[in-house]
Amino acid sequence: MFIGRQQELNTLNKLYNSGKFEFAVIYGRRRVGKTALISEFTKDKDTIFFTGVETNAKQNLDNFSRCIMEYNTGIAVDSSFASFQSALEYVFELAKTKRIVLVIDEYPYVARASKSLASTIQLLIDKNKDSSKLFLILCGSSMSYMEDHVLAYKAPLYGRRTAQLKLSPFDFFEVCRYFTRFSDIDKALAYGVIGGTPQYLMQIDDHFSIEDNIKNIYLNPASSIFEEPSNLLKQEVREPAIYNAVITAIAAGCSKMNEIAGKTGEDTSVCATYIKNLITLGIVKKESPYGEKSNRKTIYSIEDNMFRFWYRFVPENTSIISRGAADLAYKRIAPEIPAYMGGVFEEICRQYLWKLLLDGKCAVNFSDLGRWWGTNSKTRTQEEIDIMGADKDSALFAECKWTNEKADLGVLETLVERSELFNYKKKHFYLFAKTGFTKGCMDKAAEMGNVTLVSYNEMLRE
Repeated sequence: MFIGRQQELNTLNKLYNSGKFEFAVIYGRRRVGKTALISEFTKDKDTIFFTGVETNAKQNLDNFSRCIMEYNTGIAVDSSFASFQSALEYVFELAKTKRIVLVIDEYPYVARASKSLASTIQLLIDKNKDSSKLFLILCGSSMSYMEDHVLAYKAPLYGRRTAQLKLSPFDFFEVCRYFTRFSDIDKALAYGVIGGTPQYLMQIDDHFSIEDNIKNIYLNPASSIFEEPSNLLKQEVREPAIYNAVITAIAAGCSKMNEIAGKTGEDTSVCATYIKNLITLGIVKKESPYGEKSNRKTIYSIEDNMFRFWYRFVPENTSIISRGAADLAYKRIAPEIPAYMGGVFEEICRQYLWKLLLDGKCAVNFSDLGRWWGTNSKTRTQEEIDIMGADKDSALFAECKWTNEKADLGVLETLVERSELFNYKKKHFYLFAKTGFTKGCMDKAAEMGNVTLVSYNEMLRE
């Protein structure tokens, strides 16, 4: 079942309908659904679909030649073009009389083996772009390669593309469309457990409870997800052991660079390089207090929910899991899931606020959202605000509560008090709660007039 990606499909179809030469670059981390998107887009179009493999240039050229011959004659033949240039020239010639989509999936595999491929494509684009109806799509999972060797200023193909699409995992509201049988609460738990990467979502079965899914996916040595983090790192990086140590340190609560370095036993400069690569891969995220740019306050956390859940709960229970004691492992994990979901709920609330903004329904026309933390100069205590966003003279402040108790008046009063650390002419407050609000909180919000109370189930009905 194909879901989501409507904006990306619309972009690709708009390019296709131009009737002229187009060149789109599609990239994103592994398992994010790039090939599925392209397959959905090309399902009713004349397409030559070639997927590169991690082999030498000759093998990839033979495979490419076979794809071209199958498209043009319907017959797989053993003969091969003499070079990628002659193969591509043949395709450009075919596309002079009709619209053809040429997809080169896993392009980095092909380009690494054939060093001159990018320059060859550049040459043929410059020669044929005004006369060809070819729609060329280069797709790749190696984020660094696509950014450095396809999109970057010094890359041979720079300036030739007519569009680029960087695919990210689905957000929470897109994930909800996938799980039609789960309760509202279970949808949030599923998102917290597995995230929004399409291939990981396919591992969740909404015919079963969240508990059973956790046991089947994370607490089962035969599950594909059980080995996924280490397998993904082996595919993406050269020294997976050190990357694994860095992620493990962050998952254990080491959020500052010096803490991560101390935990891993590596120099901070070394850790900085690894963390930068993990950020590129969408596994780790970097944060500073909202509105501040001081590197001194920068912290790091795991961005991808599958990685976050795996590193939080699997390593410490590996011995139990390997002995087939999934029930025992789950009993150890279950009490910690509500606290784990607190950060997940904050992310869901941020996505909800972006949704409101794009729909023209947000009280503040913010340009960005983030957390804020710092010292209250009056009380000398550390304070934190779950979500902040602002425009020139207005700001929103939000608190997110994923608990089984209703959010009370004290939650609102604390948020208002913390907002006094900032000088904005207009302030609006959002309270988000899993189970709603007490009467005292609702009465005070109505009295203030600049407070929006949002219970979790209301977020799904917007």
